[in-house]
Amino acid sequence: MAQSSKGKLNFRCPSCFMRDIDIDMFYDGEKKEYYCLRCCFHGTEAQVIALNEQARYRYGRLKMRVVDFGEDNEPPKFVMHKRGQQ
Repeated sequence: MAQSSKGKLNFRCPSCFMRDIDIDMFYDGEKKEYYCLRCCFHGTEAQVIALNEQARYRYGRLKMRVVDFGEDNEPPKFVMHKRGQQ
């Protein structure tokens, strides 16, 4: 049996990452798809990139704090959170 190898880039498994588990995916050159050793997820590079973009959107403002909610039709204002501040 051929040994697993990592692909060109280290993609994170989107299924595991949504559950706060950080696992790199492996690349199968014969099938031309990425797969996770921990769960049953497998998919093409385009699928993996699309699902990882969803995770970036979901957690994109994780290190930001709301300082002003604004008026009814204004977006809230954010600032970067510095470690050790309340």
